[in-house]
Amino acid sequence: MFTGIVEEVGRVKSGGRGRLTISARKVLEGTKLGDSIAVNGACLTVVEMTDGAFSIEVMPETERRTSLGSLRPGDPVNLERALAVGARLGGHFVQGHVDGTGKVLSLAPEGSAVLMRVSAPPPVMRYIVEKGFIAVEGISLTVVHRDADSFTVSLVGFTREHTTLSAKRSGDPVNLEADIIAKYVEQLANPGKSGLTAEFLREHGFA
Repeated sequence: MFTGIVEEVGRVKSGGRGRLTISARKVLEGTKLGDSIAVNGACLTVVEMTDGAFSIEVMPETERRTSLGSLRPGDPVNLERALAVGARLGGHFVQGHVDGTGKVLSLAPEGSAVLMRVSAPPPVMRYIVEKGFIAVEGISLTVVHRDADSFTVSLVGFTREHTTLSAKRSGDPVNLEADIIAKYVEQLANPGKSGLTAEFLREHGFA
């Protein structure tokens, strides 16, 4: 589980054959083999560590659902270690399970902020609501507007300076993860489509 608050921007050192090696500093502190690190919003397992870098394996399913397969040496990536018990939750609950990719449609200044409009596929758009959460490239952001097939978020200066979003341009792909709470609400509202029901939650002490 993650919060969507990026800890640092690393850089791809090498990639190929379903494996990425990424240079980093902060996220290596306290990290050991088998730990999870979110890379541009995708939860991945550390399989090797060296001085100032770590390696992760990218499964075919991950390549299909994310933009990680297009990363090249030198590309910047957003990095976040898994949420520690007792830590502050500054963003929202992010699983690191990317639902799909969207595309940056436009970037427009608004005062000291920048409005970024992003397209999203229907399976993601159904969970997006104004003032709700969305993870873009692993970053917890608040939706300020939505229409039929896109949404807009407002990027403050700190977010632009400390993530890869400052380098995004119109047409760039971005990884998207909808709020997990919205998915559960939908399942509960349509119990016939899933084994998850209000009765099940009560029986198992969740409600």
